[in-house]
Amino acid sequence: MSKRTKWGVGGAVILAIALIGGLSAAKGRNKATEVRIEPVVRRDLVASVTASGQVQPHTKVDLASDITGRIVRLSVKEGDLVTKGQFLLEIDPSQYRASAERAAAAVASARSASATARPTLEQAKRNYARLLALKKDNPTLVSDEQVEQLKTQVEVAQAQLENANNGIAQSQASLRDAQSQLGKTSIFATMSGRVTRLNVHEGETAIMGTLNKDAATLLTISDMSLLETKVKVDETDVSRIAIGDSTVIQIDAFPDTTFVGRVSEISNSSLKASASAGASPADQAIDYEVTITLVNAPATTRPDFSATAKIITDTRKNVLSIPIIALTVREDSLSKRDSGAVTLAKAAPTKEVGKRDVEGVFAIGADNKVTFKPVKVGIAGEKYFEVLGGLTAGEKIVGGTYQAIRELKDGSRVKAMKADDKKKAEVAKS
Repeated sequence: MSKRTKWGVGGAVILAIALIGGLSAAKGRNKATEVRIEPVVRRDLVASVTASGQVQPHTKVDLASDITGRIVRLSVKEGDLVTKGQFLLEIDPSQYRASAERAAAAVASARSASATARPTLEQAKRNYARLLALKKDNPTLVSDEQVEQLKTQVEVAQAQLENANNGIAQSQASLRDAQSQLGKTSIFATMSGRVTRLNVHEGETAIMGTLNKDAATLLTISDMSLLETKVKVDETDVSRIAIGDSTVIQIDAFPDTTFVGRVSEISNSSLKASASAGASPADQAIDYEVTITLVNAPATTRPDFSATAKIITDTRKNVLSIPIIALTVREDSLSKRDSGAVTLAKAAPTKEVGKRDVEGVFAIGADNKVTFKPVKVGIAGEKYFEVLGGLTAGEKIVGGTYQAIRELKDGSRVKAMKADDKKKAEVAKS
């Protein structure tokens, strides 16, 4: 075989390989991507915010003692219904009764001192008056010194009487304080309700509530006729919630029942969250407390039941909608630039050149090729966005899968997923 023949055969082989590779690449480019195809249709949408919390009575009171002592009598148990003014428990009153008796004796002693000082003052006044009369009739018989001495006796007696009267007031104040302390040994219900927490037993020692509130709480009375749940809502959602918004509540203790509620309060300040190790304050989630009043809670509901609230923030009737998963983001050029534009940009730096993100969907044409279309969306339901512009009813769009939407480009060819694959995608999406 001649050299020219060998070169010809080699060239033919290389050309054949190149043709096979080109055909394979073209076939790969023309291969359709399996996607879930959905039409743009009208639906009723409900926008909501979901948050968790615990059920609490709207009104409750934690009873604590103002004095320290041993509990000698306890007349209620947890779960009892009580009425306002009902006796609940007694702290050993012996020490406080003795203090009251001492104070009462001090009052009696002060009154005796006052009774003694009053006639002494009257006698001093009479002596002083007689001496003044005698000096007036016969000035030579009474010296000025004698007059001054009797006047001083009157002033001293007056001061002693005032001191005795002040002693009465002081001892009466001490008696009132001792009686008040004695009265605090008996604790009564400050409201009607149910004893939802009892932290003490007969024989235990009650401590003053000002020392440690949690440790000093003896029992809790709750009005279970009006219940509410306080939930934590993220800062991105709280602005969509308003007072009076309807709510659907799921209480874990009643898994087969849902309850109705209304938003009754939205906190103005965020909740203080403990910082995670190594996390900066800027990285912490900001939550706000939202209070929801339950409308139809069952009588068997107890405080601290776990609850999940779905707050309805907005509704739309018969509006165009697209699957949430269908909405994607692509970059859109603000202006084109070439070498001349670059030169102009250097000369005039005030002219901005850049890109921005645009939300949209991939619309499917008659040839099964997709085109990215910008879309303006409104509220978000559980699975669908409201469409405010960019699409019309009946248009077919790519509704999944998420991975397929991420990889699609304008002009890509698509085909409908098989039923089994579509079912699997729906399961993965949910």
